[in-house]
Amino acid sequence: SCDVGLWGLAVMGQNFALNMASHDFKVVVGNRSPSKVDLTVARAKEEGELPIVGSTGYEDFISKLQTPRKIILLVMAGKPVDDTIAALAVHLEPGDLIVDGGNEWYPNSLRRAEELEKRGILFMGMGISGGEEGARNGPSLMPGGKRKAYDLMEPILVKCAAQVSDGACTGYLGPIGAGNYVKMVHNGIEYGDMQLIAEVYDCLKKIVGMNNVDMSRQFARWNDGDLSSYLIEITAKILAKEDDVTGTGYVIDYILDKTGMKGTGRWTVQEAAEQSVAAPTITASLDARYISGRKDERVAASQILTGPKEVPSVSKPQIIEDLGKALYCAKVCSYAQGLGIIKAASDANDWDVDLSQCAKMWKGGCIIRAKLLDKIQAALANDAGLMNLMVDPGFAAELNAGQLAWRRIVTLCIASGIACPSMSASLSYFDSYRREELPANLTQAQRDFFGGHTYERTDREGPHHCAWTKTHKGIGNLNERSAGEQSRL
Repeated sequence: SCDVGLWGLAVMGQNFALNMASHDFKVVVGNRSPSKVDLTVARAKEEGELPIVGSTGYEDFISKLQTPRKIILLVMAGKPVDDTIAALAVHLEPGDLIVDGGNEWYPNSLRRAEELEKRGILFMGMGISGGEEGARNGPSLMPGGKRKAYDLMEPILVKCAAQVSDGACTGYLGPIGAGNYVKMVHNGIEYGDMQLIAEVYDCLKKIVGMNNVDMSRQFARWNDGDLSSYLIEITAKILAKEDDVTGTGYVIDYILDKTGMKGTGRWTVQEAAEQSVAAPTITASLDARYISGRKDERVAASQILTGPKEVPSVSKPQIIEDLGKALYCAKVCSYAQGLGIIKAASDANDWDVDLSQCAKMWKGGCIIRAKLLDKIQAALANDAGLMNLMVDPGFAAELNAGQLAWRRIVTLCIASGIACPSMSASLSYFDSYRREELPANLTQAQRDFFGGHTYERTDREGPHHCAWTKTHKGIGNLNERSAGEQSRL
């Protein structure tokens, strides 16, 4: 009998099955197409006679598992997950466990857990980050579900997750939905981080005038310092890769400037709005992908719309130095926004997610792993009630010290006609958050003028309404009038 089953043998499924088998867990694998089962079993044999056995269908797959059965699904999100659960569940017994390891919209996990609970079957939603390499050698694993479900999986997860200096990049995040949510926001932060790096690349190329080799070396230098991260590391490698098709030039210069997406970034922005949490860095990165997709429109617009005729003359070494500082400051903002979304959702849903544990989970195996996360983990562990990452004493000092370089870069981009949506959004986030007073009083006055939405005064309690002109009339009970928006905020 096998310790665990894995159904769904695309790239991630195959590699995670091999990962578990490499840690001495006997794994039964299954897939709709038998050829992928045969391929996975063959790979297990080639990679050292790893303990993986195949199956011929759902019933055979279930029969090879010891009880209580533990099954990991790695199939396409949405209806394929529902179909697979339905096909497996008819052969399962109370106490068995299904773990969905895909990028799933968390309400779907809530629904599935409720449906399976009626049959006594446990369900857990678990985010997995790290791509093909991480799945095989140790990903970041973000599980959420009943504690009983996690306890069944814990020995497998702890051994198979990425390992860092203070342990495995996994742990119990909270009830069902919490794991999917944390992974979703992880991907949102990833969107922001990637866009920030792309904007720095654009500056180095278009303003500084560096070639691919020099840019690669610069990113490699940054990767040796405070900006050290997986995404900076692979950027250096990408820029240095010579074209493998034509043999001329570099791969990066042949790639069409259209960025794809699978939905988790959009979900993160939707959730930020739902939780009333500002996430401008992440939102700007999503908008940048939308604009990139309108390639034909951009080509046409380039013949009609113009940028600045003259651009500032700035010391190139100074620009490069400033870019590193600006990128670091903006990255801090991206993490601050993502963690703020998780905290708001955790409070709203009573998940009790430990944000310092999220930072620990992201330190290894995953796409956003970075040296910066050591500081983030320490800040959150030191103050569990930290209202925003930016006000941690350590990060506040770094942001205050780096802001002039950050401002110079955003100003230079604007003056040069180079879009820097996430970099500038991060700076606006910093500037808005640090100000005691904002011009929101005028916006609220306008709302009261045209809609009678009321406002709060600085000198007395309660909602108020002004008869702004002779045509304005009374609006009745002010508490009732303002109740709706007060509950939202």
